[in-house]
This record gives sequence, structure tokens and C-alpha cells, in this order.
Amino acid sequence: MTPLLTSFAAGLIAACGFQPIGVWPATLGALVLLLWLIEAAPNLRSGLARGWWFGAGYFVLGLNWIATSFTYQSNMPAWLGWIAVVLLAAFLAVYPAAAAGLAWRYGRRNRLALVLILASAVSVTEWLRATLFTGFAWNPLGVVLLPTSVSWLATLVGTYGLSAVAVLIAGIAWLPIRGSWRSAGLLLVATAAAAALAFAVTGRAPPPAKVALRIVQPNIGQEEKWKPGSEDLNMELLARYSQRSETGPRLLLWPEAAVTLALEDERRGTIFRENAAAVRRQVARMLTPGDLLLTGGITIRSRDGVDATSATNSIFAIDPSGRVLARYDKAHLVPYGEYLPMRPLLSAIGLSRLAPGDIDFDAGPGAETLTMPLAGPVGFQLCYEIIFSGQVVDRHSRPAFLFNPSNDAWFGAWGPPQHLAQARMRALEEGLPILRATPTGISAVIDADGQLVKSLEWRTAGAIDAQLPTPKRPTLFARTGNLAALLLALLLAVAAIAVRRKQG
Repeated sequence: MTPLLTSFAAGLIAACGFQPIGVWPATLGALVLLLWLIEAAPNLRSGLARGWWFGAGYFVLGLNWIATSFTYQSNMPAWLGWIAVVLLAAFLAVYPAAAAGLAWRYGRRNRLALVLILASAVSVTEWLRATLFTGFAWNPLGVVLLPTSVSWLATLVGTYGLSAVAVLIAGIAWLPIRGSWRSAGLLLVATAAAAALAFAVTGRAPPPAKVALRIVQPNIGQEEKWKPGSEDLNMELLARYSQRSETGPRLLLWPEAAVTLALEDERRGTIFRENAAAVRRQVARMLTPGDLLLTGGITIRSRDGVDATSATNSIFAIDPSGRVLARYDKAHLVPYGEYLPMRPLLSAIGLSRLAPGDIDFDAGPGAETLTMPLAGPVGFQLCYEIIFSGQVVDRHSRPAFLFNPSNDAWFGAWGPPQHLAQARMRALEEGLPILRATPTGISAVIDADGQLVKSLEWRTAGAIDAQLPTPKRPTLFARTGNLAALLLALLLAVAAIAVRRKQG
């Protein structure tokens, strides 16, 4: 097998560490192979190419759920989904290519330096992948370490720092193979000591607060949700699983876009506002005094007060009177899902949004904390927003928990478990509980250690009854954000320079 095909195969193997396969040692083994491939590259161009082919395999398999999303719309052929996966993988592979190229250029003369530079470059390039061109932070390497005790390092350096740690662990396995036992021992001691420190300084999550919550998962598929006339059936299912199981006030949580009719309408016509008020009253009938509902829904916006010109994908806090106490508008919108970039050009050649609707969504202001009865200070991250490490919390107003409603119904069997794993990483990083409500799964209560308290499996209808988990004290990452990951990357680069000079 040629080096480039081997690189592609290594990328495919690396993707097997993510859910739903979840064989995390496979990812570490693939990184060992990548280190060998980079060291064996005859020149910089070859090193870059091997990194690119590794990334192509990694993203083609890991992002296959994107192709599934094309099967839920009729404006474009479903086979276009696989073209989208391949093109996106080809673009995203530029980041591991850059990391491999840097490792070859600055580490090829010393194996320990090679490991350190690759770890540093992976951390930085994954941060760049999450930042540039609106960002696409799906499946950073560090997520595969979630089932291991090393994951506690995320409380110090976040997920992108944990990606560097994944490379270091692979280096611990690779260096002895190449005869560098002493270097492997140094890395092993340093990594183990750092993981033990992270565990010691963060502590365990405190017992839950005495706030009863119910998360509803109605198992309404994407193909059913937006059918004309399906609103009553959707509401009936939501009502069925929202029925009270105990007395006293409760926090009721519904998925993204659980209510498909507008909950607010900015058009001036009386009928529009009356229709929105009627929908809110219908929803409120499922509540009793003291309850609070947090639900996904939409607001129709109008620039001229007459026509619907845009919308917001929002979370509404509704009390038993049908009053909207607060609204959070999604800030990090999905290109082609919630808006069509370059709409005049792309619509002219027949392209459209994947999600139903002819108008685009407007972006909200970003992470914010809203205080409300029963729930207290709440942070909101709608669907896709939860994957962005270091961007999910208002640093000036720390919430008691994050609510992450989502609609993973169009992401097949691969997207939902990957999405859940990334939400668990945000909980671990920030020391905050996260509540997830999705229409088809996987809904979950996640504690401040990133552990699943309760969950509902994919394609299962039902409800989760639980007590609201309690937040921990802010972690180091919660105080510094991704600055900690970038400082780790700098430290690794400096260490690599020192190792090379010592050798010279």
C-alpha cells in the first residue's frame, strides 16, 4: 500500500474512535501510524500530502451523517449529500495537513521533537478549524479520550488541549517502537502527573439541587415534523410526554423547534399576533402554577411590518399564563441549514437550504445568561452551538446550567451520539450541568463532570424525570477559555525547540 493510501486508511481508523463506534484506542493507534508516516516522508510536500490524506479519511467517515441530512429535503438530489461530505472533508483536511507539515519541518531530526510539534500543531489547527470561516468544530481528536481518566485534563486545557494530549499518548506508544525509550518515559510521567493534578484540583460534582425537571423526547422524525397539518399531532405527542409525574413546580424542557408554528410574530397584522398568542396559550395549558417551560420555537421577523423577511431559531421561556419571560436567539447559524450563503447566486442555480423554509434565520448576539423563576441563571446553546469549545458560556455572568435543545432527527445514526459526546465535553470543561432535549434522541441530563445522569436512546419516545444537577466551582478552563489550550501549544513548541537544540 502506498504511503498516501496508508495515510487515508489511518484517517478512517482514527474516525472509529468517535461514536457510534467508540473504539478510542483505534484513534490512538492511527496517530501512531501518522507519526511514522510523517517521519518517513522524504520532503515537506510529502509530509503535507500524508497529513491531508489522513484528514480526508478522518472526515469522510466521521462526517458521513451529513449525507443523511440530504435525504430529508426534496429540492436537491440525495446523492448530492455524499458529494458535500467529500468536498467538506477535502477542505477540512487542510488542517491536519498543516499540522503534519509543521511536524515534518520542525521535528524530523528528533523523534521527541516530532511528537511535541505535532501535538502543538494539532491543538492550534483544531482551534483554527473551529474559528475560521464561521468555524466547524465537529469531532476534535480530544473527544475520543472522554471515556478515559485523562479526560480530566479538559478542565485545565479544554478539548483542543486534550487533542494535543491524544497525540502525546500516541507518541508514548510510538517512541519505544523507534527505540526512544527514555523520551517515551518522560512523556508518560508528564502526562500522568498532569491528569492526576487535573483530577485533584477539580473535585467531584456536588449533589443535585432540589429542582424537578422533565425532558421530553416525542420521537417526531424530520420527515413527519414539517408535514402540512402535522402541528396538532406534534402538539399531542408533546402533551402526552409532558404529563405530570409528581407534584410541585417543575422545569419542563422541549427540543429545538418543538413548536413549529411561530411563538412570536413581528408583522403588524392583528391576525399574526393573535395566532402567535393562541399557540402560546395552547402550550401553556400543559403547565401548572409554578412550572416553567423552556422550548425551541421560531419568531417571524419583518422589516416592513407586512412581509415575513426572516426568522429566528430561538429558545422561549414560557410561564403557565402563556407569557414569554425570556427568549434566546441562536447566534451560530449553520450554513445551508439555517441560511443560504450568497443566496442570489446559489438559488439561481437551484441550490436551497436543507431545512424547510424559504427565508433565512437571523443570528442572535451570542452566549448569554438569563435569570428566571425556578430555573435561576440559565445559559443557552441551541443545537450545533454546543460543539464550540470555549464559546458556550457568558464569561461575565456564569449560569447554573446550560440548556441545549437540538434537532438531530436528520443526522442519521452517527450524528446524535457524536453530538452528545461533544456536549459532555462542554460540561466537563466548564464544570456545568447540561440538559439536552431532542425530538428523536439522544436527550440527556449531563452532570458537571460530563457524566450521563439519565438519557433516552435514539429513536425512543419518552421523558426523563430527574433533579437538576448542581454546578461546580469554575474550572481553570472556565476562567481562561481556549487561551489555556494555546498556552499549552506554545509550551510544547518551546519544549520541542529545546529538545532540538540539546541534540544539536
